[in-house]
Amino acid sequence: MVHETNPKPTACLALADGTVFYGRGFGATGDAVAELCFNTAMTGYQEIMTDPSYAGQIVTFTFPHIGNTGVTPEDDETADPVAAGMVVKWDPTEPSNWRSTETLSNWLAARGRIAIGGIDTRRLTRAIRQQGAPHVALSHDPEGNFDIEALVEKARAFSGLEGLDLAKDVTCAQSYRWDEMRWAWPEGYSRQENPKHKVVAIDYGAKRNILRCLASAGCDVTVLPASATAAEVLAHNPDGVFLSNGPGDPAATGAYAVPMIQEILKADLPVFGICLGHQMLALALGAKTVKMNHGHHGANHPVKDHETGKVEITSMNHGFAVDSQTLPEGVMETHVSLFDGSNCGIRMKDRPVYSVQHHPEASPGPQDSFYLFERFAAYMAERA
Repeated sequence: MVHETNPKPTACLALADGTVFYGRGFGATGDAVAELCFNTAMTGYQEIMTDPSYAGQIVTFTFPHIGNTGVTPEDDETADPVAAGMVVKWDPTEPSNWRSTETLSNWLAARGRIAIGGIDTRRLTRAIRQQGAPHVALSHDPEGNFDIEALVEKARAFSGLEGLDLAKDVTCAQSYRWDEMRWAWPEGYSRQENPKHKVVAIDYGAKRNILRCLASAGCDVTVLPASATAAEVLAHNPDGVFLSNGPGDPAATGAYAVPMIQEILKADLPVFGICLGHQMLALALGAKTVKMNHGHHGANHPVKDHETGKVEITSMNHGFAVDSQTLPEGVMETHVSLFDGSNCGIRMKDRPVYSVQHHPEASPGPQDSFYLFERFAAYMAERA
């Protein structure tokens, strides 16, 4: 892709502190206001953009080759992009991948998502790490006309993610069944035709591949909205309950999710949570969550399992964390981040109830954490 020596910027990123980055826009035109984070993954940009956990966020990709494999409907984690926008170092090139069906730019444009290229992402990432995740306004105008003062003001006016219940915005509208299993060569996706365990999954913003992993572990999955009551969950007579990932402040979502989970715990069923589901479980058990400086977003995060001593390479996407110092009696910390020591897993000592902060379904290891789904199936088999 060839550009003029000094092309007029067609996009800009304005931070709440008044810093402005100029670059070249692609995808949709217009403005987007959100929290800015960075992701260090070298692959999976499509999965990242369609991960409901990124609601309310614009993603800076530290890896420069974004767009080089195009996009394919098979890799969407939900029906449409959820991240508010993307920031990249280099403009997307023409895709080189036999699975590609569309260019990244066209895919973003068709789904109303704004992107900016030509940005010094190293400088931007340093700023995020040092100052915390900033509030920003991203604008794309092919004519290059920007009201910088207005954009900075929009960024300053953004409420931030603390106190926001975003799960209600990304959850399913009604319940549905799921039987699609993990992708495998050469047949692709197949169906679970002989399930052994009946699972109810609470959708706080569930990624499709989590549901596939449950199906591959032998589960007949029924997905219920985030607002589901304990009575609605138990009416399905499940063998186990799964708590999904999702966006926003866990304390805000916990206002209605925590009482429901506490009722489920009284039923003495196996319970498994991932990401926001991990935080929901921790809150239901009496722990607290805290907002992180810049969060964990990437596919190269080492996590140590205290119980086995093994280190797993994991995928992460969270801006809040469980405060391990607030874990009550009877609940133990099972996993920790080797980057900063933050909590990455818990379990009840005397019951089949456990959760992890990282994303075992994202396969960065690639299969380091699949045992977590098998453990869930084993717990349900023991109760059968």
